[in-house]
Amino acid sequence: MKIKHVWHEDRGFRKCAILNAAIAQASGDYLVFSDGDCIPRGDFLATHAQHARRGFFLSGGYFKLPLGLSQKIKSEDIVHRRVTSAAWLRSHGLRWSPKLLKVSAGPWLSKLLDLVTTTKATWNGHNSSGWKADILRVNGFDERMEWGGEDREMGERLLNLGIRGKRIRYQAICVHLDHARGYVREEALKRNLEIRRQTRTTRAIWTTYGIAKKERASAKAA
Repeated sequence: MKIKHVWHEDRGFRKCAILNAAIAQASGDYLVFSDGDCIPRGDFLATHAQHARRGFFLSGGYFKLPLGLSQKIKSEDIVHRRVTSAAWLRSHGLRWSPKLLKVSAGPWLSKLLDLVTTTKATWNGHNSSGWKADILRVNGFDERMEWGGEDREMGERLLNLGIRGKRIRYQAICVHLDHARGYVREEALKRNLEIRRQTRTTRAIWTTYGIAKKERASAKAA
């Protein structure tokens, strides 16, 4: 398998821009998304592949670790898949809570929990997947948006397009590391909320600030 590393210069929070660049470069028909502060369970990709269906995107879940435990994790804990073990997390000071079922529930219980949960299937940056063709039809992520709902906004355009969300939040799991968020800006949060409001009100399926804009600019430069 050929691995492509798509990157750009660090000039602040520009997640939507680099995701659009990666989508344009991706050669597969089906794309799985996660974040750099997340550690996927060993069956992460297999679970997304198992549930992939035309006309749907998948909405996975995460278990968020406290800051102290996040800072203690070493690379070997990730390589040997200890971090996604409920027993290992408990042995390193994590208190039990019902949320721990996200990493401890077996196949049958996780399916049941996904059936009964009232949480909506939203596009979550830490754990979602969909068909590349569907993502291109909504023109990817809106590059005007900084941190705060930027992932969900694209999911809302997919829903407007008629692509339905399916919950696998207990079946496809990643562990989310806690960390400082110096990139959060109040001004950007307000702008993001307004963009999402417009997307829902107008039932928009397309952003003019997405992948196609980038491709047109590249063509002109050439």
